[in-house]
Amino acid sequence: MPSRHLLGVPVSLLLLAGPAAAQEPLPRFEVATLKISPPPTGDAISVNLGAFRNGRFTFANVTLSDAVMYAFDLPSKELLAGIDWQDSVRFDVVALAPAETPQPRLRLMVRQLLEERLALETVREQRTLRHIALVVDRNGSKMKEAIGPPESIPQFPGRINHKRMPMGLLASLLSRFEHQLIVDQTGLSGSYEVMLEWAPDVVAPPGDTAGPPADRPNLSTAVAEQLGLRLEGRRGPLEVVVITGASRTPAEN
Repeated sequence: MPSRHLLGVPVSLLLLAGPAAAQEPLPRFEVATLKISPPPTGDAISVNLGAFRNGRFTFANVTLSDAVMYAFDLPSKELLAGIDWQDSVRFDVVALAPAETPQPRLRLMVRQLLEERLALETVREQRTLRHIALVVDRNGSKMKEAIGPPESIPQFPGRINHKRMPMGLLASLLSRFEHQLIVDQTGLSGSYEVMLEWAPDVVAPPGDTAGPPADRPNLSTAVAEQLGLRLEGRRGPLEVVVITGASRTPAEN
């Protein structure tokens, strides 16, 4: 089985779109191909969940679930529901866009591509789910408000170091790194300087200089001591993306 852990995740500002923005045509890639992935040649499958370098965007061996999670910026599969084959059929994508295209716009381009080539149809629903809420601790936040420019740098399991991070993005990264559904319910609307080190579930490779020190605390303790935040188990309504239709066979490129 392939390893699906992401050792480095480039971060970007979360996309916040209101009703008016949803009615506008989605942006398109300049050129794009979407094809069924070829059969694997061995036991392992190399999976690329989305890379953008020098104006070239790629997916490799992604399922429909993987692609939709990228397109809608979902931090956990628990926020996705849909059809029976969404985790079995795999696709490859190669697409071109201006090199300076920001991550939120890339996600919209992927969504447009899925709608056009796979006839993807989705709706959003409120469903009651168990989750972990990220909230402000009783003694208040310890984070400083951001004053620097936006960043787009890799972050790693066990260490998040960012000069300008909204809380929604922090919760999203923690969800991906810890494989749990963590939701921002801090009520903090700004961006903050975040330096967080903890003992991750995913162990860093030997010699990884980006990894945190060996005596790092668990995530709950680290969040409280270093950021002045708290993790609370809750059950309540959350927005879920539901796949209501899609084609297993891509339209011609």
